[in-house]
Amino acid sequence: MKRFGKSIIELAASLIVLPLALVSAFGRFSVGFQFGAQAVALVPGLLGDFLRASYYRWTLPSFGVNSRIQFGSYFAHPTARVGNGVYIGSYCILGKANIGDRTQIASGIQILSGRRQHAREADGGISGSALGAFSEVQIGQNCWIGAGAIVMADVGDGSTVGAGAVVVKPVNPGTTVVGNPAKPLSVARP
Repeated sequence: MKRFGKSIIELAASLIVLPLALVSAFGRFSVGFQFGAQAVALVPGLLGDFLRASYYRWTLPSFGVNSRIQFGSYFAHPTARVGNGVYIGSYCILGKANIGDRTQIASGIQILSGRRQHAREADGGISGSALGAFSEVQIGQNCWIGAGAIVMADVGDGSTVGAGAVVVKPVNPGTTVVGNPAKPLSVARP
């Protein structure tokens, strides 16, 4: 009975966000996608969780089953992918990311679309993002990204990124990184 009730709520949420998905041409019209992503980010509570998941199922290439995205969080690019059983905490901004199954992302995280979104011009000014080099950041399966982290490079399967860490270089699978810039945590041997 619980599964049936959840299915009904998911169907209702899908119908509610369908107009937003249509405005975004199912993720192909960037301005429409941004409008819908930011709109559903602001719906509180469990209803918001269902609406965000439904919106991203309509607009992203993949948004896995049993994945949740909390209040205030949104995807900035319609090319992102989310695996199954992913949890994304509140107030996260996610760029071109591919997030693996069962990864947990705490609150206040930023996953940027690489490290070179804005370049310096010859006169020292900063170029707009339209001229930047965007890249997809891979976050592996079974990862934990701690609160307030900024991720600009790939994170391997089973890795942990400590709270407040700034990831500028790829993280090997099964590694725990901390600090700014993030470095592997060294374990003292007796």
